Amino acid sequence: MAAPFIRPVPKPMQSEQKNFDLILFGATGDLSMRKLLPALYDAHAAGRLHPKGRILGASRSRLTRGQFLAKAAAEARPHTAATPAEWDAFCQRIDYLPLDIGNPQDFAALAAEIRGKADSESIVFYLSAAPQFFVPACRSLAAHGLNGANTRVVLEKPLGTDLESCRLINDGVAQYFQERQILRIDHYLGKNGLHNLLALRFGNSLFEPLWNNRHIRSVQITLAETLGVEARGEFYNGIGALRDMVQNHIMQILCLTAMERPQSLDADALRDAKLQLIRDLLPLDPAADAVFGQYTFSDGLKGYTQEHKVPPESRTETYAALRAFIGNPRWAGVPFYLRTGKRLSRRAAEIVIAFKPPADTLFPAALPNRLVISLQADDETLHLRLNVKTPDGAQNTAPAELGFDTRPGRRPSAYETLLLEALAGRAALFNRRDELEAAWAWLAPALEALRQNPPHPYPAGSTGPAAANSLPAAGDAWFEGI
Repeated sequence: MAAPFIRPVPKPMQSEQKNFDLILFGATGDLSMRKLLPALYDAHAAGRLHPKGRILGASRSRLTRGQFLAKAAAEARPHTAATPAEWDAFCQRIDYLPLDIGNPQDFAALAAEIRGKADSESIVFYLSAAPQFFVPACRSLAAHGLNGANTRVVLEKPLGTDLESCRLINDGVAQYFQERQILRIDHYLGKNGLHNLLALRFGNSLFEPLWNNRHIRSVQITLAETLGVEARGEFYNGIGALRDMVQNHIMQILCLTAMERPQSLDADALRDAKLQLIRDLLPLDPAADAVFGQYTFSDGLKGYTQEHKVPPESRTETYAALRAFIGNPRWAGVPFYLRTGKRLSRRAAEIVIAFKPPADTLFPAALPNRLVISLQADDETLHLRLNVKTPDGAQNTAPAELGFDTRPGRRPSAYETLLLEALAGRAALFNRRDELEAAWAWLAPALEALRQNPPHPYPAGSTGPAAANSLPAAGDAWFEGI
């Protein structure tokens, strides 16, 4: 039965009023051109940036301002709806400074630029750079007095590759910036669909009383891609699915799905609740609760080891599936199935809540209720499976999907949301050190298992390795779409 859709009434956007300096390290790179500059343009076009706010691109490329703006027009503007005139108006905010993070002397010019604009209420340094540059950059910023009370530093993921490397970065950055000044970014925390989890759970008396092991049989979280690694083979080969997607994105979704009610929506209250959820996770047993895979050639689609700059002997996983349990009264005994992969049969970012069937039901053929929460930017929807009577005169039921479209009239991108939060000095949508390190600690057994065992092969374009089908318990199965 087709799902009717109900759209919410959008609320007007609130303008951010702080005069700012935003310094984009790695300004000529792919992330800046595809995501950051387009997100800033959208915020500008929506009137959400202070009229005097300045964007300063910084990169080791020895470009003039005009050359940088020409590059941005060619590479960033196509990711917006801006006309040439609208883009040119936005570019009045932008300046450019050649700067090599590895050369401390280059930061003197940056300090002079920032001090030349004395009315900035918020100064944000966005480190779109490799993790090995985070500590040197922060050291040089501090050496030139650029770590005052109104400054923030944004650290782009990945923040290390395991618990030890994560701690080393955190320790290094903490020498120069206070914890309240450090914003560890995970762009999934900027997704409107993920924000809706809090409203869904704690703003509706319909769901919160059912959000526990008395009523829920299992929970699935899936981040699936139909694309392969494409041109990112060299980068991805040192990362893999577990580090690239599970340790950050999936862990954040898990936290917001399962955490206890926070005391408030303040940054520390939210992050305290997430941290407690991670600490409540039972230890992971990779032999029983983990399956890793790597896609292979199929139907004209390249296998992973055929991708650009991927070694033919690589054992990097492009698929990861875990079964997790939470050792607290709310979730005791409920399996949480977590999976992500590349070159799968469908693209999805979703949470599937499988409810238990009612006891002693009058309708034994009725299917258990199921809630599917889609987090895709182009599909922020809820689908609730209910049972309705068939019109045949008999006491039979059929499943019906009730759909809710949760997208507001204007949907800021995840990066737009996070950039605005950083400029406003709000930390709720960024990772705190202790929760990030707790996530790495929980995943340590899986990382060790990956080091010792090769991933299972699976055909490109399939649903993943067959071995993953053994993770769901009897009565459960991987959800493959409505």
